[in-house]
This record gives sequence, structure tokens and C-alpha cells, in this order.
Amino acid sequence: MTLKIISAQEILYSGRVASATLPGSMGEFTVLRNHATLLATLVPGFIRYRTESGEELSCEVGGGIADIDNNVISVCVY
Repeated sequence: MTLKIISAQEILYSGRVASATLPGSMGEFTVLRNHATLLATLVPGFIRYRTESGEELSCEVGGGIADIDNNVISVCVY
């Protein structure tokens, strides 16, 4: 699946991932392949993701919005 993390200033990450864990306003949640369509608000915290090669990465965010649809995770952060 594809993860795109963007801010008003730059693209923080764009690439293929096996999973992503996001800091949702109702609690942290993990997105795996074929996840149900979802729109969620994010709170300050870390987006943690694992690339298809197994590398584990993270990105600190101040909040934002995540849209999950058809194996694409689009995250707009601030």
C-alpha cells in the first residue's frame, strides 16, 4: 500500500509501506493492507510505518487528518 505524508511546506514521505500506525484523536490505530475506508483526525504524536523491505521509520506530527482508501493512506499534517 502507499503512504503519503504531506505538510504545507513539504512532502515528508511518499512510498510503499507494509503498515502504518497513526495517532488518532480517539486513540492510536494501525492500518494494514485492505483496511476499510476511513477518515480520521490526528493528534500530536508519531506516525510509525514499516516499509515493504522491513525498515521501521517514524515522523513526529503536531496533528492533522488521515484519509485511508483503496490501499492509499493520505495524511495532511501540521
